[in-house]
Amino acid sequence: MAGKTPCMFIHASLMIITILLTSSTAAIADDTIPIPSDSSQVASWFDNNVKTYNERESTLDPALVAAEHAPQVINVMQDGGGNFKTITDAINSIPAGNTKRVFVYIKGGVYNEKITIPHNKPFVTLYGSPKSMPNITFDGTAQKYGTVYSGTLIVESDYFKAVNLVIINSAPEPDGIREGAQAVALQISGNKAAFYNCKMIGYQDTLYDYKGLHLFKDCFIQGTVDFIFGKGKSLYLNTEIHVVERNLTVITAQQRDSASEDSGFSFVHCKITGTTYARRTYLGRAWGSSPNVVVAYTDIADIVHPERWSDFGHPERESNLFYGEYNNWGQGSNITGQARYTRKLSDAEAKPFISLGNIQGSKWLLPQ
Repeated sequence: MAGKTPCMFIHASLMIITILLTSSTAAIADDTIPIPSDSSQVASWFDNNVKTYNERESTLDPALVAAEHAPQVINVMQDGGGNFKTITDAINSIPAGNTKRVFVYIKGGVYNEKITIPHNKPFVTLYGSPKSMPNITFDGTAQKYGTVYSGTLIVESDYFKAVNLVIINSAPEPDGIREGAQAVALQISGNKAAFYNCKMIGYQDTLYDYKGLHLFKDCFIQGTVDFIFGKGKSLYLNTEIHVVERNLTVITAQQRDSASEDSGFSFVHCKITGTTYARRTYLGRAWGSSPNVVVAYTDIADIVHPERWSDFGHPERESNLFYGEYNNWGQGSNITGQARYTRKLSDAEAKPFISLGNIQGSKWLLPQ
């Protein structure tokens, strides 16, 4: 500990715990209830279906219920006014085999750190100041660390949450010449993790959605090539996907290797934006042999390549691709005859991808 915590931060810590323990609650009765088609109803739909744990003990994972009963709070402030000056020191203070929710409250500022939350430290929440979101930045590259471990923030633990964070990989943009220049901002391999109001900033390989069940809500993800990739099973809700202008850009590289593998990305009520010229952005390409990506109720800018999706130079994968689009809008939503891999989904086909059941939300999902 770095001295006594000032009264104002004790008060903030108590407020966080009080909110957790006293919020009004209602169980998720059916997490197959679809996300509304009207974007103005999404926030209320989420609030009505994702409540605190008090009245949901019958549906939540038992370990999660136990963890939420007595949360702890750690304050990180670079000026020395909290428990620690760095996020790394705060994470190091959490014991291995942790069984309680630990809130790491992070005051605004720029934190030049490479952070790993190991698999033996579950139930961690990184909570940034909503009025002054902390920036976590590092310049790790695949050449130096390997792609998996190049992330500025690496989360291996289960039941993780991040709220109000900006996560940046500040390495220079790959130029096609330097080997291993791709650089991950966030690598998430822990199961049952949620990200609320977070920004992930990078170029190639910004977000390594490695494996596990994940929610990204009200987020912003920026990159150039394959910048949302991996074999996680994730719901991206009300999130902006921003493409940085380049000759060729690719949003997703989903890595599912067989139709029996339970993984895939679902983008619902998102915005795909960017400044790429001549419509050279692919919505995805087949990194794995059976990629699974659905885009629904999404506003797509006029940046998408006429083919929309790519087999990644592997024509033998064509019969295994599942690239679905459902009730999108915007100038980039028009599906032309060149879009050979796109499936225009029916209501019945889309339904499994546009609910919390897609990520087993009733078992673990809690509000921010």
